[in-house]
Formats: sequence, C-alpha cells, structure tokens
Amino acid sequence: MTVLAPLLTPEGRALLEAVRGTAPADELAVATRLRREHPTELVSAAIGQARLRQRAAVKFGAADAERMFFTPNGVEQSTRASVAGHRAERMKALGVTSVADLCCGIGGDAIALARAGIRVLAVDRDPATAEVARANAEALGLSALIEVREADVTEVDTGGYDAVFVDPARRGGRGRIFDPEAYSPPLSWAVGAALAAPRAALKIAPGVPHEAIPAEAEAEWISDGGDVKEAVLWFGTEPGAVRATLLPGPRTLLGRGLPDPHVRPVGRYLYEPDGAVIRAHLVADVAEELDGGLIDETIAYVTADTLRPTPYATAYEITDRLPFNVKRLKSLLRERGVGILTVKKRGSAVEPEELRKKVLPKGHGPHSATVFLTRVAGAPTMLVGAPAGQAVTAGGAS
Repeated sequence: MTVLAPLLTPEGRALLEAVRGTAPADELAVATRLRREHPTELVSAAIGQARLRQRAAVKFGAADAERMFFTPNGVEQSTRASVAGHRAERMKALGVTSVADLCCGIGGDAIALARAGIRVLAVDRDPATAEVARANAEALGLSALIEVREADVTEVDTGGYDAVFVDPARRGGRGRIFDPEAYSPPLSWAVGAALAAPRAALKIAPGVPHEAIPAEAEAEWISDGGDVKEAVLWFGTEPGAVRATLLPGPRTLLGRGLPDPHVRPVGRYLYEPDGAVIRAHLVADVAEELDGGLIDETIAYVTADTLRPTPYATAYEITDRLPFNVKRLKSLLRERGVGILTVKKRGSAVEPEELRKKVLPKGHGPHSATVFLTRVAGAPTMLVGAPAGQAVTAGGAS
C-alpha cells in the first residue's frame, strides 16, 4: 500500500475533513484526541496533509487546495495556479487540444490545461508523485481529460500530441540548481523534445542567462502580483521574441529590440519596473513609453519629469536627492514627521532593515516615505519620496 492510499479510504477522507483548518498550535491536542479512535500513522498522515493543504492555498486557492493532495516537494515546486492558467489559455489560443506534460509533478499544470479543455498526458517517474497527480485529477473531476503515467519522460512517445510541456526539476539535494544542463532532465534534452513537437513550452528559472536561450525559442518572463515566478521558452510561436507578462491581467510587453536607455539627471518621478520587465531586459521599452532615462547605466530605475500611468512600472514622486549619509537621512525623516519608512535598494550593499533601525528607531509622526538606496551616475545616493500621489511634504533636492 502506498503512503497516499490510506488517505483515500473512507476513514482517511473522514480524518482529513476532521483536521481541516487545524492551527499549528492545536495539532498536538487534535492528534491526541483522534488517535484514541484511529491508527496513529493515519492520524499523522492526515495532520501532515492538512498542513500541506494550508501551505498550498497560497498557490492553488483554498477551494482547490482543500480537495487536493500534496507532497512537501510538490507544494514547493508546483506552479502557481494563476501562472499555470495563463500558460494554459495561451496554449488554447494557439489551437492546442492535447499536451504531453512531462515532469508533471503533483499535476498543477495538467489541471490548468484540462480546465482549458485540453487533453493531457501527465508523466512523472516518481511513483508517489504520479499517484498524487492522479488523485488530484480525480479530486477535481478532471480524470476524463488527464491521463497520469509513471514513466521516464525521456522514453515517452509524444508524437500523438499537439504540444509538449516540460517542467524540469530545478532542485537537487543541495537546493536550487542554476546550471540549465544540471536540470533533470537537462535543458538540452528538453529543447530537443520541444523542437520535435509542433508546439512546446519549457518552464525554466527566471534567472536563466539570455545567451542560453535557443534561437528557435520565444522567451516569456512572468510575474504575479509583482513577484517574478518563472520564465517560459515557447517553440512554434515567434522565434527570437522576448516578452514580459504581468499577472493578474494578463498584460504583456513585447520587446522591440531597443538600444539601452540614455542616462539622465533624476527627474521628479522615479519608476521601478516590474521584475519580469527587468528579467526580460525590456527596461528600454518602458523608458521609451515614459519618455524617461536611467539614473545610472547599470541600475534599472527609470526617471522622468512627468507622471504617466503604466502597468509595467511603479511610479514614485521624488522629493529629495541626498548623497549616502545616515545622519542626514535621519534628520530629514524627523523634519518630515515620518513614522513609516519603506527602504528599497538597487546597486547598494546596505541592508534595508539595518538602515531602517538606524534612521527610524521610533516614529516621528503620521507620514510615510520611501527611500531608494542606489547609485546616480555612479555615486552612492539616497532618493526620498513616496508612491506617486502620496508624496509627503515637498522638499528640495540636495
């Protein structure tokens, strides 16, 4: 009998219902009570699964997570439902009706594809992981569209499918793997499988070097709520294209191959591009849209004299420019009555929390401010301001 099997029995399902929503502080008391009537191993498995479901709710939503099954690695490595849904909708828009999902994990991507009406072959070589994927397809009523197969993905014939999706393992015994050829399976194998299919998508780490992207691929970086989640290499779409997609939305910025933006003096507004824009090397596209430039040739902050709404960057109104000096910043915050301080950095070795403790050990008033620790034309600089429309008392640039 497998580890998951006892939880799929009527007794196991009843226990899962009984422990649903149990707070960590209450686990011992709940487990002690339930062990009087149920096997210790089964109670422990149910408690553990409830804990994983609570963690997974962030990625899958509570409604799905409470019905699904998870492994610790599955929760950690699975795709966020919003990102998987975006990718599935794009597959559907491309006319894809069937996908071979290789390295399917616990089935997060297969679920999104099936909900888009796409037939899925979900493959994973780990027996326990494949079992969880199969249980999840059943739990969400998607078994008719998802076939789960325990197999080595390198030995699976994908010839009968419209597209291939590959999500190589990017974690090993020592943590994250940064070399694409150390993925399991290696990126080179995944690219070969993609090129052999009519269409394909390969999920890779967002920090992949641009020079490692095959010429035949389109590269898309995806962020969700401002956090960069992944990069995807698309095959059979637009070779050489580069795009940044922001969720929710989606809003997509397609690169135009622009040269690097010029460096200019700090203007009234500072724009912080979304992480997907930065990873996709599309800061120049945003700068042109804003009629702005960089504050430093090595720093991805855009500055401009006018405020223009854009989904691809967050705007801040800058009230002060100071050379890096802790005492001057502390004095300025006191003068402005700042009680809440947000510290951001790019191109600075200073730790934000350490600076916050030094310059604002206690609040000075009801106002809030943001300080950017960065470089301006090569010089360590502090830019003080607030989100556009919320700036505190105007100050003079120093």
